[in-house]
Amino acid sequence: MHEIPIRSFAVSVVVLRPAGSTFEVLLLKRTGTLAGTWCQVAGAIEAGETAWQAGLREVGEETGLRLDRFYSADICEQFYEADRNAISLLPVFVGFAPGDATVRLNAEHSDFRWVSFDDAIRMVPFAGQRKVLKHVRDEFVDNQPNPWLLIRETAPGGRIG
Repeated sequence: MHEIPIRSFAVSVVVLRPAGSTFEVLLLKRTGTLAGTWCQVAGAIEAGETAWQAGLREVGEETGLRLDRFYSADICEQFYEADRNAISLLPVFVGFAPGDATVRLNAEHSDFRWVSFDDAIRMVPFAGQRKVLKHVRDEFVDNQPNPWLLIRETAPGGRIG
């Protein structure tokens, strides 16, 4: 019997900002791989990093945002990659940005939008992304986030992000 490898080499971050009595989701339009598709912040874990540190770094690199709060979403995004014949598991994090935060994209993305959860669920191309967004809405917007999921560690200088 041959097994399919399971890889966990990257992270996914759903970034939210306040919008009236609810929150909006940040979606980024990709260049390069999957060009033209909308996605959340995602990226590889570098040597010596924890998954949550990679998540914070990726948010900074891809958007320039500094987050107020950062949580483990208590879920993994998972998908099968046919070209690698592997299952990928990405730990998901949730970051809360200030309402007046300015997004500065890097070259990995050509556009961004702050959208409602319903719009985000319609815009992302993969079922796994939609599942993650529904989970985040249920656990972080429609309900108070579990305080045990808050990542209290901070970046150098004492601030998240």
